[in-house]
Order: sequence, then C-alpha cells, then structure tokens
Amino acid sequence: MAEHQPIPTDAAELHPLDTATLGTDLPSPKVRLLTLAQWGAGGGWRLSLPHSSKTHNLLWITKGQARITLEGVQRGLGAHNAVVIPAGSGFALEPGAQCFGWVVSVAAQSPILMPDNAQILRILEVQNQTELTALIDRMQRETHHNLPFADEALAAHAQLMTVWLRRAMIDHDNTARPKASQRLVTAYAALIERDYHLPRVMADYAADLGVTPTHLTRTCRQSAGMTAADMLVRRKLHAARVALEDGDLPITQIAASLGFGSAAYFSRFIQHHTTHSPSSLRKAARAA
Repeated sequence: MAEHQPIPTDAAELHPLDTATLGTDLPSPKVRLLTLAQWGAGGGWRLSLPHSSKTHNLLWITKGQARITLEGVQRGLGAHNAVVIPAGSGFALEPGAQCFGWVVSVAAQSPILMPDNAQILRILEVQNQTELTALIDRMQRETHHNLPFADEALAAHAQLMTVWLRRAMIDHDNTARPKASQRLVTAYAALIERDYHLPRVMADYAADLGVTPTHLTRTCRQSAGMTAADMLVRRKLHAARVALEDGDLPITQIAASLGFGSAAYFSRFIQHHTTHSPSSLRKAARAA
C-alpha cells in the first residue's frame, strides 16, 4: 500500500461556517486560559464530536481520565498528560465524569511558538509537573483578578509555557515513524477537515487515498474506534450544530453550505442524529 501523508490544513482557510463562535475557538485575546469544563461549555457534543479549532491548544489533565481521538488516532488520557492540538487538526475529546484539566489557547497567528504537530506527552517527573502547574496558576491569577496589562502577562506566561513544552517534547523524543495504518487514518482525518462541507461520501475519500472503502473502514475502526463513514458524519454533525446553535444563517443555507442536496435531507440528518429538528435545536440554544 502506498504511503499516505497528512493533508495540510491552513487554519485561515477553514470553512466559513467555522467562523461562528465555538466553545473550542477563542478569537480574542491572543491567549486564553480555561478549565476543561469551560472549554466545552454549551453541550458535551462540542468536544466529543470530531472538529477542529482555529487556535492552538495545550490541554493539561490534572485529574481523572479522558479519551481523545487526535488526527484520527484514539488514545486514553490520564493525570499529567499534556496534549498539543494545533489549529486545524481534527480531534474529539470525551472527558470522564471526574476529569479535570486546563486548556491554554493561543491564536494561530500569534508569535508565540506552538508546535505544528499534534503531541500527547506523559509528564512523569514531579518537577516538570510542578513547573507547568505553576505557570498555569500564574495565568489563572491574571485571568481571575483582571489585572492591568493582563493580556501582556498572559502572553509572557504562554511563551514560557511553550519553552517548557518544547523541552518536554525533547525528553519524549517522539520520532518513531508511525505505522502505515496510522498514516492512512491521519491523512483521512486531514481530508475530512478540508472537505467535510462538500457533497462527498466516504468512498470518494478512499479513492483519493488510493485504498478501498472496506480497507479504510477497517483501518479507521482499529485506530479511531469508529468507521470511516462515522468519522465523516460526525464531523458534519458538529459543523451543523455549531451553525444552528451559534449562528443566524437560514437552515436552507446551512444545509447547502454542508453539501446537503436539500433542506429536507439536512433536517432528516439532524433529526436522526440528535432526535431534534434543526429549528428546535436552534430554539433550545437561544433559550439557554
């Protein structure tokens, strides 16, 4: 089987529907600190359905367990896992009931140096854990007390955080070449992020990747815990819910923007996956 490389996704060229405000997208200021619960505010689907963020994000788990599917590969997370989610990288996060963590979001165009590649690091040394926790504590103080020049202070702490992060990446030395199956799923996940709004089915993506739909489905089930078709459907569902619940576009326009042939087909899609009509989802979000 031919090798498959991830398809680059420029965060500045994401689909127009993704310009709506997301729980995981923080356009201002350039650096934000949120708890994991705040990051996913507005419904568990905002994190658990596959999507991407326009910001670079560092997730620091301090308690409990979670499961993440990052660029098509599913992994378990626990306390002292640091996860780098670059802007435009597809991911889905399912925190456990007792999971607690922090998210530092950095604007994609910021001069703060965040890694270009997704990373999942297990921080074992207590000193390294303490250093990152101390940086986050200082950022929390700036955020909580709304101090003068807080934006500058947050940016400075975030810059120190990226130094800590790059040192941690050196310690972990994740240079092992991914397996062919992982490269395939990662390439598929990147294609979904690029084209999910187009009227394409899973078989079209398989053809682009030079594999059969059956092989792609089997590989995705092994790596991502879901079928290739499910990955595409869930990505469309996230974009649809964001547009419905956060935006004001007419439902017919949302349907067309996501590649649906008709508003009726789009409504059946939403009803099937949420048990609610598009209009009722929008109404409930407005009332919340």
